Formats: sequence, structure tokens, C-alpha cells
Amino acid sequence: MAVTSLEKKLTINEIFHSIQGESYLAGLPFWFVRLTGCHQRCVYCDTEYAFYEGKKQTLGHILTHLQTRPCKNILLTGGEPLLQDNCGLLAEELLARGYRVCIETGGARDVRVVPGAVIKIMDLKTPDSGECHRNRYDNLDALDAKDEVKFVVMGQKDLEWSLDAVQRFTLIGRCHVSFSPTDRAFLPVMAKAILTSGLPIRLQYQMHKLIWPEMDRGF
Repeated sequence: MAVTSLEKKLTINEIFHSIQGESYLAGLPFWFVRLTGCHQRCVYCDTEYAFYEGKKQTLGHILTHLQTRPCKNILLTGGEPLLQDNCGLLAEELLARGYRVCIETGGARDVRVVPGAVIKIMDLKTPDSGECHRNRYDNLDALDAKDEVKFVVMGQKDLEWSLDAVQRFTLIGRCHVSFSPTDRAFLPVMAKAILTSGLPIRLQYQMHKLIWPEMDRGF
């Protein structure tokens, strides 16, 4: 007997309802669906627990769980959600049910495997992340005005690299662009650099860590 779409499975690390702390959608209520597994090892990673922890759930079970709150914003995240083949299928099912669907991806996998209507929030890994060599720059051609490229900045070298990349890949006008520091103390330096550049880059810090500093998962 053929397996229906809703019987197909994903390995899920956690599902929780919270405030979106990053991207141009920061501050809005969201469902977070965190998928297990990641092939990247960024030195600043704050979700290492998602590398291996998780259990298989059917798409039907996931969709039923999401109906327990009147929230129509969904973020598929990880880990790296695009490592799992059925991630795109879950996105299709969510869109068909009227959800606004976003995906947070490290930028090393082909983002075209999810429907075009999905809001793609894609990292370009900076040199100090240790994963810059994995960037798939062809993914930028799949982005449009609803999508976002995020740069996680560890220091001056990353900041200069990121400012150069924004212009080299003509990101302004293509999509939203945000810079986020790993150290809050670096915010003033980044702010000055953005103001000097004259570029409409969004400077952000992870809002959820300001609201719930004592928590380390499921914000």
C-alpha cells in the first residue's frame, strides 16, 4: 500500500510556540519546527543539541500539533532542515493550509527544493564561522524581495567580508539583508560601519536571548 503524503516522516528535534527573535519578521508570534541534523559545524553554533537529538514524526502528526495554537506563522529550522527530503513536502502541506512558511537554512544546500512561496532566510557563512567554504552562491539567484540573507559576524574581519559581499552580490534590492553579531559588545562597531556604508542593512541581535536569557532552547 502506498504511503500517503501525511504518513511520510521527518526527524524532529522540537516544536514550540514563541516570539521570532531574528530576521525582518522579528517580534512576531511563530511556531518553530526544528529538524534534527546538520552537516555544518559553525564555531558559534547555539543549537548543537539539534545535531542528533530527535524522533521521527509523521507530517500528519506535525500538522495536528500546529493546530493547537491560533498562529499561522511557521519557521522550519534546524540544524539544517534541507538535509531531510520531506522538508519541502511539509512546506507544501503548510502552504496549502494557509500558513506563512519560512525556512532558516545555512546556505550550503539547494534552496530550490522548497516551494517558491516559502520565505527563505539564508546565511552566508562568514570566514570566522569555519564554514565559509560551503556557501552555495548560486542560491542567491533563487531569492527575491520576500527573502533574506543573514550574516553572522564574529569580528572585524567578518564585518568587512560581509559588507563586501553585500555589494559584490548586489543583495540590496534583491532581498532583505541583516547583520547579527555573536557578541553584543560588537553592536556599536557594526552600527557605525553600517551607517558609514550608507547601505540599508538591518542590524539585529537575537531578541529571544534578551527576553529569556536563562533559556538555552525552546525560546
